[in-house]
Amino acid sequence: MKVNNLKCGYCGACVGICPRNAIELIENKIEIDNEKCKGCKLCKEICPVNALEE
Repeated sequence: MKVNNLKCGYCGACVGICPRNAIELIENKIEIDNEKCKGCKLCKEICPVNALEE
């Protein structure tokens, strides 16, 4: 998964839903650790602005 920073509002919804703790909000930027991410796509489903892409 990756974040489209042009769409992202940095609300943190994806951070809270990730069951593998693969997403962090660091200095107004969403960071995804693709080593931890197992592709469940819960983050993509919950994102209110559709900023997460495969």
